[in-house]
Amino acid sequence: MQSYMECSNDKKIKNGFTTGSCAAAATKAALMMLISGKKINEIKIITPSSDIYSPQICNAAIAKLYKGKLSIGDYASASVIKESGDDPDITNSLEIVSFVTFVEGQRRITIKGGEGVGKVTRPGLDQPVGEYAINSTPRKMITEVVEELLENNDIDYGVEVTISVPKGCEIAEKTFNPHMGIEGGISIIGTTGIVKPMSTEALVETIKLDINMQYSEGKKTCIIVPGNYGVTFLTNKMNVSDKDIVLCSNFAGDSVKMAVDAGFRKILFCSHIGKMIKVSGGVLNTHSMYGDRRMEFMVDAFVEAVNNNQGKIENTRVTEIKNRIMECVSTTAALDVISEIDFVKEVSSVIVNRTVGHLSDACDNKAEINVILYENNYGELARSF
Repeated sequence: MQSYMECSNDKKIKNGFTTGSCAAAATKAALMMLISGKKINEIKIITPSSDIYSPQICNAAIAKLYKGKLSIGDYASASVIKESGDDPDITNSLEIVSFVTFVEGQRRITIKGGEGVGKVTRPGLDQPVGEYAINSTPRKMITEVVEELLENNDIDYGVEVTISVPKGCEIAEKTFNPHMGIEGGISIIGTTGIVKPMSTEALVETIKLDINMQYSEGKKTCIIVPGNYGVTFLTNKMNVSDKDIVLCSNFAGDSVKMAVDAGFRKILFCSHIGKMIKVSGGVLNTHSMYGDRRMEFMVDAFVEAVNNNQGKIENTRVTEIKNRIMECVSTTAALDVISEIDFVKEVSSVIVNRTVGHLSDACDNKAEINVILYENNYGELARSF
């Protein structure tokens, strides 16, 4: 049974299933085949969210040492194809494979990663350093399906489960995994078993994990940037390692709060003016769905800078500049207008100060906030320290 969610226009949007659900379903299918000696075409599991997942089984294989008798060393494998529903998930259509074999040890269950499943190389993630990146909920799901089958069939052997993703190494390079310290493949993840289309939950959780990892590694300052431009600026201009930087996407306010919750008392927010101008106006989620008021905020910053520097610019010129800024389509174009009167430094300082204020408010002033503002053509524009 496919899971659905309602959207605002009453269209039903199809949910998908996590890599954890895929791994558990493939494991159940492989163990059922190993016990019965018969291949199966479909399997059914119940996800932690109580949704039913019924994928088709691919590439089924069984090998027994003795016909008609279960023995240590017998093995079977099965795979399912990851379904992401209407979510633009990079892992959609990946094959998730489970290889199960009977081993010594009364109902002892071991879960390992194989090809395409990454290993944890940094502390602070769901699994300890050196362990395969198969998270707690998928491990619980796999363990439960194995325990149930062993119990129902009165089998006392142990079971070793190896999860692999044939194209996992290739896909992992397009994810946050290498930055977060998961090397060699993708993660087997999921807390509900369901992938919700267009949900921000997974991205926010990824940011939170990254922040917690930075803190667990002993970092004193949480360095937050909205995107890759910020990473490039800090690595090239300030010699900061990309592994010490948290990508917050549009979630500037949430990220500052999560950093404080993790234990940080110093935060450095570094941003391109295109994002920071929104934060300076109090828009702490910078996604365009919340409106584009960049030019209004640029005008506000310009006017405040003018008021802070009385007499430097004639009133008639102020009005002209304000009107021209409002006609700009980008913050860079607005800077070009402001640079004509040699006022970029003053305006940039206002933007930085406003940003410090809003981010400080977002975390209830529980952390020292510092800010660096830059633009690709202009370089560093201003900083708060």
